Amino acid sequence: MTERIWDKFLTEQDKAVFKASGYGALASWGKRPALLVIDVSYAFAGESAMPIMEAIKKWRTACGQDAWEAIPVIGKLIGTCRDKGIPVIYTTGTSRSDGWTSGSWSWKNGRRKEAPTTAHGLDGNVIVKEIEPGPRDLVVRKEKPSGFYGTPLESYLQLLGCDSVIVTGTTTSGCVRATVLDAFSLNFRTTVVEDGCFDRSQASHAINLCDMNAKYANVLPSRTVLDHLASYPAHQFDLPSGAGVDTSCVWY
Repeated sequence: MTERIWDKFLTEQDKAVFKASGYGALASWGKRPALLVIDVSYAFAGESAMPIMEAIKKWRTACGQDAWEAIPVIGKLIGTCRDKGIPVIYTTGTSRSDGWTSGSWSWKNGRRKEAPTTAHGLDGNVIVKEIEPGPRDLVVRKEKPSGFYGTPLESYLQLLGCDSVIVTGTTTSGCVRATVLDAFSLNFRTTVVEDGCFDRSQASHAINLCDMNAKYANVLPSRTVLDHLASYPAHQFDLPSGAGVDTSCVWY
């Protein structure tokens, strides 16, 4: 593979260390993947593409234009997985209206008390319409960074018979990384889609991709992931039927 997004942030010594120590080997794909879409909600994407310094005036967690560049990539992955009958599992945040369950989230951000609502009164945890869940998709609510912590995600993957996960979403340095580390710790083969993830910090995005690729996951461009999914046998999973599911409230 040619130059990676993180190469410009590495010293020559860093590059030499990775090479000499054997990190960054390409692991084999799993045989039964699920696509994870981590926290692509209005609170992190905003309501439209705009420069990040404008977006964060309203949304303290917004990632600006980078979010809206990744969303179409995620949409292609979702469409391919749905066509193949591969599970699509979303995560998004949840909290009490009085904010009590924010817990440790409140310790490191001076704007934490701001209500996560859009100009139209939508909960900021709503997944953006461009890639909203369908009736056969699964949605996991979480209070902490990892999609696994305190949620039924692992049990869903077990029920589906998954041995691997393909991870997209935001933020690369936060909830994506936390989910990837837990997936790794649970012995799921893990792929991170480089251009299907985003962060509010370009340096954090690149370096965390580098670190995950070195130790915990294959970090690959979407074209490589899509090519792999295209070769995957269709309809291998016993997915929810979606019968009678109202997609407007499928994840409430």
